[in-house]
Amino acid sequence: MAGKGGMTKLNVGVLSVEQQEKLREFKIKTRIDNERYLRSHPEVEVLISNFLRDVLLERPVDIHEFAADYFTDPNLQVVIGSKVKRNTDMD
Repeated sequence: MAGKGGMTKLNVGVLSVEQQEKLREFKIKTRIDNERYLRSHPEVEVLISNFLRDVLLERPVDIHEFAADYFTDPNLQVVIGSKVKRNTDMD
């Protein structure tokens, strides 16, 4: 039952009603927690957007190498920080 990338599709039907409800509550809580985190860290959105923009513009042959270079760039914090500041100044 392994899917693409080795992920296994879960059969939720094997869970009891109580387990299904706990799973549903866990998913909701996780989404809320993730949303809170992302709202309190605008740099994450800027970092991901900037990375995806660069990938689409440059279309690197080796995406792994490109990502490694991008995320280990010593100037990355300054670049992202200035874009976050620019975005907050515009608000």
